[in-house]
Amino acid sequence: MGRIFEVRKHAMFARWNRMAKQFARIGKDIAIAVRAGGPEPANNPALRRVIQNARAINMPKDRVEAAIKRASGQGAADYQLVLYEGYAPHGVAVLVETATDNPTRTVAGVRNIFSKHGGNLAANGSVSFLFRRMGVFRLDPAGIDADELELDLIDHGLEEMGESSGDKGEPQLVLRCLFENFGQLQKRLEERGIVPLSAEQEYVCTAPVELPEAEANEALELIDKLEQDEDVQKVYHTLA
Repeated sequence: MGRIFEVRKHAMFARWNRMAKQFARIGKDIAIAVRAGGPEPANNPALRRVIQNARAINMPKDRVEAAIKRASGQGAADYQLVLYEGYAPHGVAVLVETATDNPTRTVAGVRNIFSKHGGNLAANGSVSFLFRRMGVFRLDPAGIDADELELDLIDHGLEEMGESSGDKGEPQLVLRCLFENFGQLQKRLEERGIVPLSAEQEYVCTAPVELPEAEANEALELIDKLEQDEDVQKVYHTLA
């Protein structure tokens, strides 16, 4: 088990760390999960995963329950997951994951951010080959025998496991699996009584690029603006 590579986390994510933005993202995730699999967490693994992520950001239980109820009712927003591809300044590849009830509005907003900050929106397939769609689980390592866990989970879809750190520098174990094995690995963790700090489906960069600090900051400025957009759920990039 080695150290997991993760793309740069930067101080410019200030808005992303604000509670309102996080809660809005989780609310959309709940709506999508409920629409796909129903409102009962026991019968909906995707909803269980989102509820775990809500706990990780200290989203109040009553707000989670209200979001599930709202998503179950008539007239609930019909969010679509739409992925956009583009380039930030200096050739940094960017994937923008959105959840939207109005794709026309969303693509116009995303295109405007790219153009205003020295990037460009690209055609589908232009940069997605630089990423692998994977399940990513982050665990608190306290009380876990990492070597034993790794050996067990290999038979349940684990691709790689390593050490990393959270936003505050706290140690974490990061587990990755292919996207199609997400449910299998999630089920095995549940069987072992392990509750992840977070469980996400992410696009993992396979070809990171190094840039001088000034150029990296120009790329990060565009990424930060994308993350502020109300329709954007996550932004992935190749900046190391």
